Amino acid sequence: MATIDEELSQIERDIRTLKIEYEQYFGGGRPRPPSDTQWRCENLIKRYAERGADMNYGQRFRYNNLTQTYAKYQDMWRKKLVQKESGTQQHHYGAAAKAIEAERARRAAEYQAFSNAAGGAIEEPKQTKQAATFAMKVSDPTREQTKIEELYRKLIEARTETGEKAGTPTLKDFESFVQKKTHDLQDKGGREVEYSVSIESGRVKLKARISS
Repeated sequence: MATIDEELSQIERDIRTLKIEYEQYFGGGRPRPPSDTQWRCENLIKRYAERGADMNYGQRFRYNNLTQTYAKYQDMWRKKLVQKESGTQQHHYGAAAKAIEAERARRAAEYQAFSNAAGGAIEEPKQTKQAATFAMKVSDPTREQTKIEELYRKLIEARTETGEKAGTPTLKDFESFVQKKTHDLQDKGGREVEYSVSIESGRVKLKARISS
C-alpha cells in the first residue's frame, strides 16, 4: 500500500503529465483531452481532502501547494476547452502555463532572497556572546498568526535599531518564509521550531532551530 508521501508524489507527477498532455491536445498533437490522467489525479486529490488529520504539517503544506497549482491549471484548461469547442481558441496556452511556472519560481526566489536579507535563517546557530533580543517557538504558523506578527515586529525593530533598511521584507513575505522554514525543519523530525532575533556585530540575525 502506497504511503501518503508516495501518493503526494504521484499527484505531483500526474499534474506535470496533465500539463504536458493538455499542451499536446491544444497544440493539435493529441486527438482527445487526457481524461484518464485527470480522473486519476482528481481521485487522489479528493481522497486526501478528507484525510487532513492523517497528514503531518509538512504533508499538509505540500498537499495545499499541489491543490493550488492544480486548481490554477484546471481553470486554465476549462477556459481553453470552452474556446476550442466554440471555435474561438486563442494560442495563449503556452504563455499561461509559463506564467504559472514563473510564479512558482518567483516565490522560491523570494524565499531565498528573504532568507539572505534576514541574515540567513539557519538550523543550528553558532554560539555567540550576544544574547538573542527575542525568541519564540512555533509549531503551526498557519494557526499562530499573532506569534508570527510579533516575531516580525521584533525583526523590524531590530533592523530599525541597526539602521538596516535595504531588503526589509513585507509581513506577507515573512509569513511565507516562516511557514516554509518551519515545514523544512519539521520534516527533519522536529515538532516545534524556535526562532530568535539578535544583533551580532551590528547586524540583525534571524535564526531558526529545532526546539529540544
